[in-house]
Amino acid sequence: MIVYKKGPVSARNNPTWRPTVSVITPYYNTGDYIEECIRSVLAQSFSDFEYLIVNNCSNDHSPSIARRYAAADSRIRLINNETFLEQLQNYNGALRQISPLSIFCKIVQADDWIFENCLSEMVKVGNSDERVGLISSYRLSGSKPDGGGLPPKRQNFSGREICRIQLLDGLFFFSSPTTVMYRSELVRLRQPFYSEGRLHADTEACYEILRNWRFGFVHQILAYTRRDNDGELMKARAFNSFLLNKLTVAKTYGADVLSESEYERCWSLLEARYLRFLGHSLLRMRKSAFWNYHKSEWATFGYHPRWHRVLWYAVLEIIDLSLNPKRTTEDIIHYFKKRNS
Repeated sequence: MIVYKKGPVSARNNPTWRPTVSVITPYYNTGDYIEECIRSVLAQSFSDFEYLIVNNCSNDHSPSIARRYAAADSRIRLINNETFLEQLQNYNGALRQISPLSIFCKIVQADDWIFENCLSEMVKVGNSDERVGLISSYRLSGSKPDGGGLPPKRQNFSGREICRIQLLDGLFFFSSPTTVMYRSELVRLRQPFYSEGRLHADTEACYEILRNWRFGFVHQILAYTRRDNDGELMKARAFNSFLLNKLTVAKTYGADVLSESEYERCWSLLEARYLRFLGHSLLRMRKSAFWNYHKSEWATFGYHPRWHRVLWYAVLEIIDLSLNPKRTTEDIIHYFKKRNS
């Protein structure tokens, strides 16, 4: 159970108060989850933070929950959007509202939550080196921990090193906005912070920050990302958003951090996996929403799939299916069950 800790009564409307961390929770109709999120922030062992809770024109009971906690804790500032915004617009608008004096900025998405020592451990790593612009940690993704792969005795890395590890080793250290903390000056300098119209704007923002800043990592599970809701990420996963994200990032940032031979090898492997996936999807007659999703991302970095290779992978799968009748039958049954569910 999360234990609520009351904040300083003098925080609100105090012009001399300089919060170390600006915490932000943008939300829209998250009444089933937002109370757990808010309580996790207010339960932090590190108390020197402001908390911006941004309502994107919700029409459920989530605003009443936010108001109840704001009345009890002066660190909370409620913001109501005048009109409904798309998700990235909402996040960018919220980020523009942070204190001009805060040192760090932490998004906690309304359907996620953070562990009690999240802020304290991340601030500690950020304060250890003023060149650290981005901090991350392990997280729970549903019931499974992820984010591992870095040397356990190191907390400070060059941005280039982290980008190389992710591209070459297939690891991923900033899996969602709830998992990371930014240095506030970067949030204020990047306007808008997230590039609107991008499918993976949060990942791309991290790569762009790490071009010039160092990366801090806490070897503890500090965040929880929900996997049992019907948010945008869940919809994207149905389209294999993760593989598409890796392809986009490799094309956009790979040449900055990899040698020419490393880049060619990395791109060749990723594209082969992706084209095989498209061939698999072609056989399963994926609907127009699937193809429109992928085409919209291709347009952002000028990608044109080599369709002869997609067709070749589809043919190879047909051959494989014909040689494995038992698995083919199981796949057909699974396909129609999923289609009719």
